[in-house]
Amino acid sequence: MQDSSLPIKVNLCVDAKFLLCPEPIRLLHQHIRTIAAHEIIELLATDPTTSRDVEQFCHFLGHELLSSHQQGDEWRFLIRKKAD
Repeated sequence: MQDSSLPIKVNLCVDAKFLLCPEPIRLLHQHIRTIAAHEIIELLATDPTTSRDVEQFCHFLGHELLSSHQQGDEWRFLIRKKAD
């Protein structure tokens, strides 16, 4: 994971707050197709299972999970899309 103190340019934000599994991952999968290779997508979610699901999503599809941060009931993920 990348140093969280460095600024990261987010290319697309997906708000999946208040959606339950599997909707946050479905939205992530749908929207990551719309950005270019190496761009950054931010996913906001409140379902705690999303943390595990995002890690598996990145692992199996080859995307890079740059950061995963929880603040209160909200999770924020930064994911770099893999090369085409």
